[in-house]
Amino acid sequence: MTKVFIDGQAGTTGLRIKDRLLSRDDIELLVIDDDKRKDNNEIRKFINESDITFLCLPDAAAIEAVALLDRDNKKTKIIDASTAHRTNPLWAYGFPELSAELKNKIEANQFIANPGCYASGFNSIVAPLVKNGVIDSNFPITCFAVSGYSGAGNKAIAQYEDPNRDTELNSPRQYALTQNHKHLKEMAAISGLAQTPIFSPMICDYKCGMVVSIPLFTNMMNRKYSLNDVRDILAEHYEGKEIVKVRSVGFTENMIGSNNFEGRDDMEIEVNGNDDRIVITSRFDNLGKGASGAAIQCMNLSLGIEETKSLVIGE
Repeated sequence: MTKVFIDGQAGTTGLRIKDRLLSRDDIELLVIDDDKRKDNNEIRKFINESDITFLCLPDAAAIEAVALLDRDNKKTKIIDASTAHRTNPLWAYGFPELSAELKNKIEANQFIANPGCYASGFNSIVAPLVKNGVIDSNFPITCFAVSGYSGAGNKAIAQYEDPNRDTELNSPRQYALTQNHKHLKEMAAISGLAQTPIFSPMICDYKCGMVVSIPLFTNMMNRKYSLNDVRDILAEHYEGKEIVKVRSVGFTENMIGSNNFEGRDDMEIEVNGNDDRIVITSRFDNLGKGASGAAIQCMNLSLGIEETKSLVIGE
């Protein structure tokens, strides 16, 4: 029986992880008393007693929690859902589909950094294009994305679900206007880009799901690739992957909805446009492959069991 502790289980990511694990007969959830959730002595005890600890905390609190691991503890694996360790080379980056090297590191490492939601969509597209030489590391990338409000945490959920909310919340709202979004660092580092992309995210009036889009001029690529060429390169990269699927050209005829993957833990990539201008989209649940689902997938890999166990995967 694997002992699992979720530090920060009251947040959106922690709650989804807990929900996914409750049905499993191979997991024992270690639950801290509500009045001791911020007691470091109690947290230390739970972390060191566990086989797996999920950190669903703000960055500073996650760093503090890692420091509570006993120095001689080589048993407890830490999966951190915060931004704190995503570009730390000592940590495994938790997106196994990007490369065999990443998957091997997740399986072997004691410390795993769970990817950010926007970064997952971005890297699912850009990293294979750089790796396969479709674009080089200096390619000027622009990314736009839409997300449900659950990605902003409990405070935003309460704000959006307040019946007396500001009417501005009825519309999509663009943010990160200074181009300093916290996911940008990992977006550039993990994808292999030499320069930071332009990133324009929007939060919208629905709870879960996101679409991350990358528009590209094909005449700026390393050679002239067609729409089908780009789709086939991505399909080959993700061949045999259960959680990341690349759809055929024309799979969606008119509109790509950003809330269709709510409650799921997989991801869908589409390539649309024409041979001159293409738009590649990655669609998934920001709390699924963008957070909790990815964390559980990493846990499964680190335990050496089926990576989709207890995850919700569509067709």
